[in-house]
Amino acid sequence: MKNKNPISASEIGTLWLTYQEKTMILRILEYFIEKADDQQAKNIMGGLWQELSYYVTKIKNIFQEQGIAIPIGFTKADVNLEAPKLYDNGFDIMFVRILKEISMGMYTLNMNMAYQDEVMEIYEGLTSTTQKIYKSSTLYLLEKGILTLPPKVTMPKSSEFVESKNYLNGFNLFNKKRALNDIELGYLHHGIETNNIGMQLITGFAQCATNKEVKQYFVKGKELAKKQIKVFEDILLQNDVQFSATSGSTVTTSKVAPFSQKLMMFCIYLLNGFGLVGSSFGTIFSLRKDVSMKTALIAKDIYFYADEGVKIMIENGWLEEPPQMEDRAKLMKD
Repeated sequence: MKNKNPISASEIGTLWLTYQEKTMILRILEYFIEKADDQQAKNIMGGLWQELSYYVTKIKNIFQEQGIAIPIGFTKADVNLEAPKLYDNGFDIMFVRILKEISMGMYTLNMNMAYQDEVMEIYEGLTSTTQKIYKSSTLYLLEKGILTLPPKVTMPKSSEFVESKNYLNGFNLFNKKRALNDIELGYLHHGIETNNIGMQLITGFAQCATNKEVKQYFVKGKELAKKQIKVFEDILLQNDVQFSATSGSTVTTSKVAPFSQKLMMFCIYLLNGFGLVGSSFGTIFSLRKDVSMKTALIAKDIYFYADEGVKIMIENGWLEEPPQMEDRAKLMKD
């Protein structure tokens, strides 16, 4: 029987997207847990799997109560637990940490579009889970020496206000560029860190993809990640900042796919969205025009790369269609 108080269109949409994302993460976790040789890492991922599975079931129950078709999402058919290790040396927890960064942003947006208690409770619970796992993952990676800290800086001794529009300089060859501020420095470090993980992820995907077009797409993504890392590193070096070493994670030589090509493409689609948001943040909050312009150009590259990926997914029947409004014009015409 349908609920007397139906959920809104925005709640259907966000729950649908959350279901897609969480079923994908469950499949990735199942593979990483199967291949992990570190018990602490297994415990982190196992705890996350249990909590996400609980919320996936809650979403499914809401859909059933409301008479909404349950999405296909990602199933056991999308993961091959027999595949050899594709990644090593802490990559599993590095990737879990990146996924939790994405989730934190998504839950904030989803909560803003929630109106019923039951839906809000799901995003409250998922937010709590995400923050807990993000913290435990970060501490684990620092303890293992895999995650590197941002550069150290001189501590500010006083509060100052910007006194000149020259603070925005970045293009004029005859004007000296000011030193990076700590917000810009933090963004650049984060960009290097996330793109390094993305480059390793997509390198593994490219190794084991069987579809030629998909393989080429992943190789293109690897080169895009390398380009972004170089842009960020160059800015730091030009400002006499020694950037932190990248993570010690590695891609093995395996060519056996642990995940379906549908799952791998959706994963990159999700990361592209995260990359666009991150680039927008860097563009908005960087007060040096040369830095904000470079991040804006990166966002453009990510947008066109993401668009290409969506077309490949559609061509192969891998892009599940979100719920949508009735086409009134078509109904009236028929």
